[in-house]
Amino acid sequence: MKITAIETLVVNMPMKISGPAPMLGGKARTSIDTLLVRIDTDEGVSGWGEAFGHRIWPATRAAIDTLIGPQCIGRDSTAIGALMNDLQRNLHGVGRNGPAMYALSAIDIALWDIAGKLADLPLYRLLGGSPRHDLPAYASLLRYGDAGAVAHHTEEALSRGYRQIKVHEIEVAQIKAARETAGYGIPLMVDCNCPWTVERAIDMARQLEPYDLHWLEEPVWPPENHSGLAE
Repeated sequence: MKITAIETLVVNMPMKISGPAPMLGGKARTSIDTLLVRIDTDEGVSGWGEAFGHRIWPATRAAIDTLIGPQCIGRDSTAIGALMNDLQRNLHGVGRNGPAMYALSAIDIALWDIAGKLADLPLYRLLGGSPRHDLPAYASLLRYGDAGAVAHHTEEALSRGYRQIKVHEIEVAQIKAARETAGYGIPLMVDCNCPWTVERAIDMARQLEPYDLHWLEEPVWPPENHSGLAE
């Protein structure tokens, strides 16, 4: 089954923000973009993948449209391992991170989507099965920088049925607002997107200890700096 076409599409989703919209490049950021990739084959089966998107999608899209996609045309869509190995080897010079890896991820997902359709099986079955019949989902909130807004959106997530909450705040007051709104029976996670030094991260972790966090995600800048966190 040969790959005949690879198409990139951008889905733009509005963001619900209480208060002023965050600024990016001098413009108000009021939506989030997701880059989707569609792979078509000569037997009429198509697969869909996601290339993350966020703020880097133009570069990821360019990588797929001009560099990576053309290498896939004519290749066997069912030989996933061989194709992905060749692509990674051909692209190692542009870096094994960022847009190139987002692009490869989308293509890999789309190829497995095709494989699932051909086998008429869900992907978890193709990937070895699962001992579980369902998985919990958590609400991942935006960063609002305001305790009232955090409380409002936490309450909204709970009203929609979520029983786990993740916030992206970096100050104690906002995280406290999420915990007080959710109560202590709800797992609360904090993803702060690498704002602190190791020393500051340890200090903040101690300040946040009363709020019984399920986890504290990405506390340190640079992200690769893990030294000292076990102290």
